[in-house]
Amino acid sequence: MKAVVLVGGEGTRLRPLTSTTPKPLLPIAGRPLVERQLLWLAAHGVDEVVLSLGYLPDAFVEHFPGNEFASMRLIYAVEQEPLGTAGAIRFAAEQAGIEERFVVCNGDVLTTLDLRAFVEFHLEHGAAATIHLSQVVDPSALGVVPTYDDGEVKAFIEKPAAGTAPSNWINAGTYVLEPEVLERIPPALATSIERETFPRLLEDRGRLYALATDDYWLDVGTPEKYLEAHADVLGGRIGSSPVPDAREEAPGVWVQGDVDLASEASLEAPVLIGEGVAVAAGARVAGSAIGAGSSVGPDAVVDRSVLLTGVRLARGALVRESILGIDAVVEEGASVLDFSIVGAGANVPAGTTLTGDRVPVAAPAG
Repeated sequence: MKAVVLVGGEGTRLRPLTSTTPKPLLPIAGRPLVERQLLWLAAHGVDEVVLSLGYLPDAFVEHFPGNEFASMRLIYAVEQEPLGTAGAIRFAAEQAGIEERFVVCNGDVLTTLDLRAFVEFHLEHGAAATIHLSQVVDPSALGVVPTYDDGEVKAFIEKPAAGTAPSNWINAGTYVLEPEVLERIPPALATSIERETFPRLLEDRGRLYALATDDYWLDVGTPEKYLEAHADVLGGRIGSSPVPDAREEAPGVWVQGDVDLASEASLEAPVLIGEGVAVAAGARVAGSAIGAGSSVGPDAVVDRSVLLTGVRLARGALVRESILGIDAVVEEGASVLDFSIVGAGANVPAGTTLTGDRVPVAAPAG
């Protein structure tokens, strides 16, 4: 089976992390999001994946040398200009020569959907396209998809006003498509599959279906959701181990490779400590992921946060519900709070406090 993964977006809501790294290549508990997606696809029989690229495409080519991953063949379809979701799908399918039924998924989704059962539902109903639906508490910022009892789609309601949605079941961004759907997408034209292609399919009764499931699903598109994804992976909602090479030193305390953990340091599960990390005496790490080569200084605190590789926290630094980019530095006594993001190589001066702030990537030296 073949799949198209849409990974061409700029990930603006996660800047400055995405200023230098495409969102799907950002790590989720030590493994890039796109790798987690590819492994999920492979586990359900997908053996060829087309990566639909736009933003920083070379980063993907460099990340997957040899055009393969987990025994899957990878094909790159690079848009010269944004084509929207439908346009990107048609372009990617044409580049890969797809002429049979295939799967599509958005590159910012983390899910445990049973893909084989999803495809079987599609076949049983003779659909041209089938949409996965997931239930959320507040659908007002998403696309609600009401259905008939048999799963046939009634309508699409994009971003309904609070309290007006007919249900909380939203388009979860995974589809099964027959080749005929591609013929409904104009070539080389920016087109939305959610707002244009699917609604037009409703003109032909019995061609568009949706399957609602309670499988885990998360759109990893904001700082809050990025941190939530880490918490879920570290908490075992995706699998028993957050990453294959981690060992569980204590319940919920995962460690990769050789680390330097002071006996007086406090590690409160769930946590992931990367290769070469040093945690000094008096430091506290709780509900967080610490990237390889990072250091947490004496009496520093990392709480429900993510530190990418090479981050340095000085004595008494505090990071809570925030994200620090590669090689970022938080000086003595500084605080980074409330979903702040510090860009790669940036420095937070001693004694300062960031609250919901964005610190840009450090300018190149010289």
